[in-house]
Amino acid sequence: MSFLTSLRPTSSSTLLRLQTARRPFSTSPASRLARMIIVGRLADAPEIVATSGGQDMLRYALATNHGPKDNRQTSWWKVASFLPEGGARDHLMALGKGSLVYVEGDCSMNKFQNKDGIASSALSIVQRNFEILDRRDPRAEGQIEGE
Repeated sequence: MSFLTSLRPTSSSTLLRLQTARRPFSTSPASRLARMIIVGRLADAPEIVATSGGQDMLRYALATNHGPKDNRQTSWWKVASFLPEGGARDHLMALGKGSLVYVEGDCSMNKFQNKDGIASSALSIVQRNFEILDRRDPRAEGQIEGE
């Protein structure tokens, strides 16, 4: 194949054109937040709490499992949602403990001092999208403990 004789540019001007023609990695706007995707089970039914600014926030925790069956580890993720009142919020509120949920969220590390004055940090996840993969009835007894 004679057209594949060299993969290097033949001149420095060709090299310069290739370097300046590169597209950026992402076309989305710059942000100080990272995106996280979690597929996990609800630790308990979501609850509505008021923020310090008086806005309603839906708060819930997800559990994910990893590792071999004989040494399975569980990670707990706290998620906040600022869904307006209505369909999506009611849909999420109707889920019971153990429901399997797919969540996309923006996350950031927040530094603070705890009540003892010790510097700490916490991962903050704010839900952007969610999808219900397996619904559990919140009134059902004997909820599952893991997968």
